[in-house]
Amino acid sequence: MPAAPNIVLIMADQLSPLFMGTYGHPLVRTPAIDALAERGVTFDSAYTNSPLCAPARFSFMAGQLITRIAAYDNASEFPSSVPTFAHYLRMMGYHTSLCGKMHFVGPDQLHGFNQRLTTDIYPADFAWTPDWEMPDERIDAFYHNMSSVQEAGVAATTNQIDYDEEVGWSARRKIFDYARHPDQHPFCMVVSFIHPHDPYIALREWWDLYDHDAVDMPAVPALSLDDQDAHSRRLMTGIDLPNSPVTEDQVRNARHAYYANVSYFDNWVGRITKTLKEARFDDNTIIIVTSDHGDMLGERGLWYKMSFFEPSVRVPLVIAGQGIPQAKRISGNVSLADILPTLVGLAEAGGAGPAPAYGEPVGGRSLVPLIAGDADGDADEAISEYAAECASHPCFMIRRGDFKYVHCDVDPPLLFNTAADPLERTNLVDDPAHGDLAAAFAAEVAERWDSEKIRRDVIATQKGRRAVYQAMKRGELTSWDYAPPRDASQEYMRSHLDVTETDVLSRFPPYGEP
Repeated sequence: MPAAPNIVLIMADQLSPLFMGTYGHPLVRTPAIDALAERGVTFDSAYTNSPLCAPARFSFMAGQLITRIAAYDNASEFPSSVPTFAHYLRMMGYHTSLCGKMHFVGPDQLHGFNQRLTTDIYPADFAWTPDWEMPDERIDAFYHNMSSVQEAGVAATTNQIDYDEEVGWSARRKIFDYARHPDQHPFCMVVSFIHPHDPYIALREWWDLYDHDAVDMPAVPALSLDDQDAHSRRLMTGIDLPNSPVTEDQVRNARHAYYANVSYFDNWVGRITKTLKEARFDDNTIIIVTSDHGDMLGERGLWYKMSFFEPSVRVPLVIAGQGIPQAKRISGNVSLADILPTLVGLAEAGGAGPAPAYGEPVGGRSLVPLIAGDADGDADEAISEYAAECASHPCFMIRRGDFKYVHCDVDPPLLFNTAADPLERTNLVDDPAHGDLAAAFAAEVAERWDSEKIRRDVIATQKGRRAVYQAMKRGELTSWDYAPPRDASQEYMRSHLDVTETDVLSRFPPYGEP
């Protein structure tokens, strides 16, 4: 077996730690992730760098903030020139594979991975480009609406269930392929599921885990449109909530289905962990569980993501395996941009050789010192940015220590003490006792970001992408959507293959081994 640790990163979509047993929710069952937390490190204050799918994932892959790489929205191109952790780990001798969703937009659908095992679930072209010059106009083709809440419940299958079943099956098969391969290089495998992302529809098996009447309702009741902060008013309008109000029964149904789908995702974590053990990789593999962003799930009357409130912007982060301390919890603020330098650091510490020089500046920091117990390695900071639909100007969040500051040029700022006020009910910006802190955050925002310049760039990229997309719709279709290559002539049993040799090579463990 390779000396350097294998790395398996299992990613959910729209999974908030606030709705997980691992993070203290009294109802939601996550036994597989709980077990990893018991033998690993749990980060209690991890954040996405953008509360939207594609931008969050591009930041996660590149270790950079979205304004640094123009990863503004779900139709922003991820440039092939931006190095990712898949590139750096390949340089360190790893075979890298992606199984499932990563929402790559553009003709490059690998971004450093040696291999992709499945297609993506979302389009790779520019179809979902918002228009900041018409910010009050809903784009029905891809904006969220309230049907996911109003139609929540149980089904025998859905588009997303079909996808995740393929992802899970393909991941398990690939792990055994690694085990059966004669050349045992270390591998890094990302397994990325779409659940518990809306629509809130669950399989009966997982729905029945929960007593419907016991499903808790939002801790912060729904606020009227007038009582919401400015960005939340835009979000409510963007998801068409004022025209499509939801009932209490529909809210409970949606939360019930979400909890069921969290358990469904957790079950896949358990199955993949079990497969690693069956393939004899459990002693030399680091397992990481995280998500791209969270879900408001009805808190404050908000749904889905796109918000800097905790249910939307927080993500789970659990790391277990070779060389990781057991049952350790870290309270400092970290973010998905920290994953790239952390993976490189874990590979280097595990014997993969020296880390390569970074091709571009990395915005995150390695969490390896924190994992090892070095308090000096904790900068206790997370930065998040938003520049997509339901906005007309970029929005920024600074999370440092107990405080969170939110800024947008056209909105009053927000300041919360998340330790004293975890439900973020009290905006401290105008509190005299916090005046100096608010002023310091405001000055930091002005120094960190040129908001108007970013806005001009967002609008310019939107115009360019819309023009490209309109042209691509005419005439012959040239699709960027990934189609996994498959050669059935080389699979299973074929006439040009030796029957006995095929049986021997495909069996794991080999005959005669326990």
